Amino acid sequence: MGMEERIAAIREKRTVLGIEFGSTRIKAVLVDSAHTPIASGSHEWENRLENGIWTYSLEDIWTGLQDCYRDLAADVKRQYGEELTAIGAIGFSAMMHGYMVFDEQGELMVPFRTWRNTITEEAARELSAEFGFNIPQRWSIAHLYQAILKKEEHVSRISYLSTLACYIHWKMTGQKVAGIGEASGMFPIDSDTLDYDEDMVRKFDALVADRRFPWKLRDILPKVLVAGQEGGWLTEEGARLLDPSGRLQAGIPVCPPEGDAGTGMAATRSVDRRTGNVSAGTSVFAMIVLEKALSRMYPQIDMVTTPSGDPVAMVHCNNCTSDLNAWVNLFGEFLGMYGTLDKNALYGDLYRKAMEGDKDCGGLIAFNYFSGEPVTGFEEGRPLFVRRPDSRFTLANFMRSHLYSSLAALKIGLDILLKEEAVQIDSVTGHGGLFKTEGVGQSILAAAMNAPISVMETAGEGGAWGIALLAAYMLYREEGQSLGEYLDQKVFAGMQARTMEPDPADVAGFDAFIARYQACMPVERAAVDTL
Repeated sequence: MGMEERIAAIREKRTVLGIEFGSTRIKAVLVDSAHTPIASGSHEWENRLENGIWTYSLEDIWTGLQDCYRDLAADVKRQYGEELTAIGAIGFSAMMHGYMVFDEQGELMVPFRTWRNTITEEAARELSAEFGFNIPQRWSIAHLYQAILKKEEHVSRISYLSTLACYIHWKMTGQKVAGIGEASGMFPIDSDTLDYDEDMVRKFDALVADRRFPWKLRDILPKVLVAGQEGGWLTEEGARLLDPSGRLQAGIPVCPPEGDAGTGMAATRSVDRRTGNVSAGTSVFAMIVLEKALSRMYPQIDMVTTPSGDPVAMVHCNNCTSDLNAWVNLFGEFLGMYGTLDKNALYGDLYRKAMEGDKDCGGLIAFNYFSGEPVTGFEEGRPLFVRRPDSRFTLANFMRSHLYSSLAALKIGLDILLKEEAVQIDSVTGHGGLFKTEGVGQSILAAAMNAPISVMETAGEGGAWGIALLAAYMLYREEGQSLGEYLDQKVFAGMQARTMEPDPADVAGFDAFIARYQACMPVERAAVDTL
């Protein structure tokens, strides 16, 4: 579209807005009817550790959302000279899982417990055994049951159990609903009924029956919706919460809220069987849409769904680029002593430098565990860098070891799917911050998976664009058109993608690194136990 066409689209409500709450940034993307991003806004934020809980305050959430939207509206005004007053549809997304519970008055009863908390080991273990289904520590049901086991006072007063995305959607629309992909990170889903697994719901209610709570599980969970269904409309209250200036009009249709896993699948056209994607940022996860069920339950593998409800094997790791970013920031601080610094250029230069390193990182080992890492059995983490006196300690190897480390736990989980279960994948797409420097993160992931990896030209747009696509699907889909068909025909047709085949030497080098990495896990354990 040209400038005049975009201006007309803004005036005529032929735009769609996606907003996603990531771990370190809230991002908004406005797209036109061709699904092309035409404006964006963002707000940087960071979780905090308070009383042993990783959390964001409600003030963080709302000031961040409003600043992000204000930044978007300013971008629209700057580029097109238009005030943003009406939009065709909106979608809200956020990092999945976690625990937000509200009483009958709608008051948050305990601080938001994010996905990053690894404090529900006992609950996750008991529920997994009870259900015969892997319940990870970060899932909402694990947090709820852990609070029950600890006899926390607030549990009997719960009126609504929510995630961050569902909470935002509720305040925007008044509707307590969840997209099925988001719901699948709260409680197990039955892909045949497209709802919570009824047998497991009954087992949970029976498990806690002796506590005599005034609620049953379905009473407090959000209603499950699938992609394409309407999730409600922006209320007057919601419009003012989003845009305190009063310019944004109410009545805008809103798609079901989805988690970052579902938006990642949409943004990478990975919603059909034998497709997959890897999202790599503060955390990292791989999503593989399955042809058939796995042979057994694995604690390292989560079973979730696409936004349409199809079963997905998910390997989720709490840690990805945080330690890598910390080292880049340290180098930036040093270089800043000698003049101004372009942070993006620094990232690109250091990432490309890593490609000059030895394939096995010269014997250097890094653990990027800012927090616990359930895939490798750690309830807490300590960032750690280890080398022998005779290791090849060069800048290239140092950076390469931290890039490998960012995907090491993911590789350990994926090896179960690819090697033990022989899961077949036709295509894997990478997206997120790790892939911004062309060819670097892509080649590292290709080595980790020993599979070709594609990165699309929209890789940098991420989940905000993904939830915008889901909102567009709700608004524009044709009768009987599946989400996969819509993405193929309306969004990705003709879109360019860069595909990189794995280098056998890189694959062997990553395998050698992983062997050392696993042998050094007692060192990381000692760091957790003593620091």
